[in-house]
Amino acid sequence: MIAASAIIHPDASIGEGVEIGAYSVVGANVTINENSWIGPHVVIKGPTRIGKNNKIFQFCSIGDDPQDKKYTGDKDSVLEIGDGNTIREYCSINRGTAPGGGITCIGNDNWIMAYVHIAHDCLVGNNTIFANNATLAGHVVIDDFVILGGFTGVHQFCRVGRHSLTAISSVVVQDVPPYLIVAGNTAKPGGLNRQGLKRHGFSQEVINDLRKAYKTIYRDGLLLKDALDKLESLTAESIEVSEFVRFIQASTRGIVR
Repeated sequence: MIAASAIIHPDASIGEGVEIGAYSVVGANVTINENSWIGPHVVIKGPTRIGKNNKIFQFCSIGDDPQDKKYTGDKDSVLEIGDGNTIREYCSINRGTAPGGGITCIGNDNWIMAYVHIAHDCLVGNNTIFANNATLAGHVVIDDFVILGGFTGVHQFCRVGRHSLTAISSVVVQDVPPYLIVAGNTAKPGGLNRQGLKRHGFSQEVINDLRKAYKTIYRDGLLLKDALDKLESLTAESIEVSEFVRFIQASTRGIVR
């Protein structure tokens, strides 16, 4: 299951059923759990923990040092990857830095296409899709079910809320609230992600509530504070609208608007 030309450090921990392709390199302090598949010419550096049933394709760089000039070999510098992820060709995912919490974390069941870069201290949730060449700067948070269009760039310290979608070549420099579509350089709101919500089983009633919330924030010409005040009654009736409002209230970078 491990190619003869692969180089595996004696301190690496390789689970049952793991396949490692030709000329791949697995360094010290790397754990790869059961039934994961590592293609040829992959380099994995530790400390990195990779869960079960992952597929990492050829020419990926996983768990290398952060691309941060402040990084000086921090002891607290880890990459964690969950279960069931697909990471396609030429992706690079860096470990965390001590000032950023020490960890870069990828959740479960994510689909990460070729040439994606995920920088230090990023936190990626579950069931996301990153199209080709999507790039995350440091300290970015990507919530569950986000779709990043190809060539999307996300500025450091931004957060992208769940079930949101970015169009191709979007440049995100502020937080993206959940359930939105954004597009452009720099990214602007383009409406509610209605098709995505339908595909994930949201009821028409919930979608209608979110449309009202979107209109209040983005179409009624109100100051943000006044728009949030106007939504107070709707947040009491809708969990999703309440989440939408809480996300905006918690934003420190400001939201795309």
